[in-house]
Amino acid sequence: MTRFIHDQFAKKYLTELLNSFGQVQTSVDIAPELKQADLLFVRDPNTPTKTTNITLVEKLAAQSALFEPFRNPVTEDEILSCLSKLIDLKAKMKRDAKREKRKISAKELPILWIISPTVSQSLLESCDAVEEPENYPKGVYVLPNILKTRIIAVHKLPKTPETLWLRILGRGKVQQQAIQELKSLSSDNGIRDNALELVYEMLSLLEAREKQELNREDKELVMQLSTIYLERLENATAQGIEQGIQQGIEQGIQQGIQRGMEQGLEQGIQRGLEQGMEQGLERGMEQGLERGMEQGIQRGMEQGLERGLNKGFNEAWNKVLSEAWNKVWNKVLSKEPEENAAPQSEIC
Repeated sequence: MTRFIHDQFAKKYLTELLNSFGQVQTSVDIAPELKQADLLFVRDPNTPTKTTNITLVEKLAAQSALFEPFRNPVTEDEILSCLSKLIDLKAKMKRDAKREKRKISAKELPILWIISPTVSQSLLESCDAVEEPENYPKGVYVLPNILKTRIIAVHKLPKTPETLWLRILGRGKVQQQAIQELKSLSSDNGIRDNALELVYEMLSLLEAREKQELNREDKELVMQLSTIYLERLENATAQGIEQGIQQGIEQGIQQGIQRGMEQGLEQGIQRGLEQGMEQGLERGMEQGLERGMEQGIQRGMEQGLERGLNKGFNEAWNKVLSEAWNKVWNKVLSKEPEENAAPQSEIC
């Protein structure tokens, strides 16, 4: 029942590990008869090849490959079945290349990686599988060159950072320790979070099967993953609270600035109106006084001129009349003696 869950996890997990090196396909149909390979990896020729500090995953992704991960220890029949898939896949690729009238290089043809939690020594001997310490760490076995096949016995891999990503696919304590190491990796590790998400997904699927019978290893795995999940949930909650506080502060500052600007604008307008009115009144009085003086002077001059003209005319008129009267009066006075003298001569 739970084997399907682990198989699905292995496919998704290997996809996550390999997709940065090339193209990955899962559940690939292989002709001529209906066969499915768990995972086909096609190496991207543009991916740069490292020469130092190479991890086991990078060695697995050195060229195109067919991956067959097993939850339970692989058997002889399963190895033969995997080999038949590899042979059929290579034949199909050669036929496709011939139909497209192109040559296919040996490097384009995939090799087979069989990943098993444990492998018995007798099975390794029957496959004539040997270790190659100069190329691979302990736990990786190479079959005769013509078969282009490697077997990874996960339980024999050294407990080093270079093998961590493959030990996740082990069982029991091997897998549990690897998950703990995965959890303790730095958060800036590019694969860590995605790998943990897949682990938690496997946890949810296993928990959904709890009503059915789980073996002891799966029960222990569920307990371990549940503890890790709770720790992650607590950390996520704490981070969420911290981020919420930070966002609240930022939003508070923004809203405070906005409200401050609104209130400041309103108060500024009010003060501006008050100062504007004061300055306007002051300037209005100054300009009114200045214009009033100008208009007063102008009107005063006009009125003064008018009054001056009137007064001058009157004075002139009076003067003319006075002079004329004086002349008339003088003439009258000068004539009175002559009139009075005539009678006196007559008397004499």
